[in-house]
Amino acid sequence: MNIVVLDGYTLNPGDLSWGGLENLGTVTVYDRTSEAEIPQRVDAAEVVFTNKTALTKATLAICQQIKYIGVLATGYNVVDVAAATELGITVTNIPTYGTDAVSQFAIALLMELCHRIGDHSESVLSGDWADNPDWCYWNYPLMELSGKTMGIIGFGKIGQRTGHIAQALGMKVLATDLYRQPELESETCHYVTQDELFAAADVIVLHCPLFSTTRGIINAENIAKMKDGVLIINNSRGQLIVEADLRDALNRGKVGGAAVDVVSTEPIKLNNPLLQAKNMIITPHISWAPRESRQRLMDIAVDNLACYLKGERRNIVNG
Repeated sequence: MNIVVLDGYTLNPGDLSWGGLENLGTVTVYDRTSEAEIPQRVDAAEVVFTNKTALTKATLAICQQIKYIGVLATGYNVVDVAAATELGITVTNIPTYGTDAVSQFAIALLMELCHRIGDHSESVLSGDWADNPDWCYWNYPLMELSGKTMGIIGFGKIGQRTGHIAQALGMKVLATDLYRQPELESETCHYVTQDELFAAADVIVLHCPLFSTTRGIINAENIAKMKDGVLIINNSRGQLIVEADLRDALNRGKVGGAAVDVVSTEPIKLNNPLLQAKNMIITPHISWAPRESRQRLMDIAVDNLACYLKGERRNIVNG
């Protein structure tokens, strides 16, 4: 069996092994693949893995020897699943591999907003502390989280893990989700309506999927409902935020700070409004990327294919 990985570099820049896949067939790994290169590269492949290289209806129509597409991510919108289904192609994804990594990163973004550790370290390394007349200084307001309220939009596994960490820090958690689990509620964790969350939260964390109902959920109208000085964290999907509205709210001080690991178009464009925002932290979509979570992703990808070859269903997204 011929197996092609179209864009393997992001998952495995060299610190992991493709050995698991190699045990299942003849593997060819490309670091990156353009749309024009896909037909030639998958010409003899029955199995194709992709992370962010799009497999469109037009591409699949001329690559009908493909029997299996493994998406090396949780989101699978890079594949025209309807077209794949029509062609009898099985599509799988990788759910829940990054729960710990993504929740940890959400808290790291929040901590950076609260303490600006990177900025203060750079200041010390540039000589500012050595030249300071006082024994200490700070260049940004510092925030203690204990006693404050975190609002989490999207209270699935990642949201719950973030909420658990927040409660350990002494925070109260308010959550919204389409599917409530009453057993998760406690003295420090409650489900509320979206507007109640906006009104009460000192920190708002986005952990929800991108649906028509959540696209642009952080917008001028909803920001107006929030506390002055609210902090906003997003390491879910960039399209959850109307970026120009968030920029304006940051620049006038309504939002006290924001930290995101995702933006509306990735890689980020130089005209992205958030690049002109005050008190803004942006990282390059790396919440998922610790070696441990990438290894877990690799293991699940191998297991998905192994199950498919044995006629078993595992993480199939189209039927």
